[in-house]
Amino acid sequence: MFLSQAAAQPRMWEASPSEHKKWVEVFKACDEDNKGYLSREDFKVAIVMLFGYKPSKIEADSVMSSVEPNTSGLLLKEFLSIVRKKKEAQVYWNEVRHIFTAFDRHYRGYLTLEDFRKAFRQVAPRLPERIILEVFREVDQDSDDHVSFKDFEYAMNHGQKAE
Repeated sequence: MFLSQAAAQPRMWEASPSEHKKWVEVFKACDEDNKGYLSREDFKVAIVMLFGYKPSKIEADSVMSSVEPNTSGLLLKEFLSIVRKKKEAQVYWNEVRHIFTAFDRHYRGYLTLEDFRKAFRQVAPRLPERIILEVFREVDQDSDDHVSFKDFEYAMNHGQKAE
């Protein structure tokens, strides 16, 4: 009930001109033969350069299956769109992590009902106790009286599904 209305929505994020330029430079660096596209292996190298991790087989398969049928690989326009979406997701995840960390004042890696009370007192001081308790119970997926980051992230991303 409450989380569906309160779930965080990713903000539209725009790459700065210098960041966009960097993405284009990485594309060009990974397109060694100046083919005008990135092969599967080129794409993997580009993601390592930009995000610091090697994409899984599933991720690479997903990206390569979305390639225009008449091309041999990932065109610059497609690459920039994929990188922008990945960057948006990364920025959003960092925001969720930051909020969780702000609530977790004792650095325990989980939130208690008392942590929720303190947080809500700051942002919504007149919110009734029963609402805070209900929200806590909704977010605490396994009912262990602790909200893990995983619980919190799920609530922020999905909220409560329509009943």
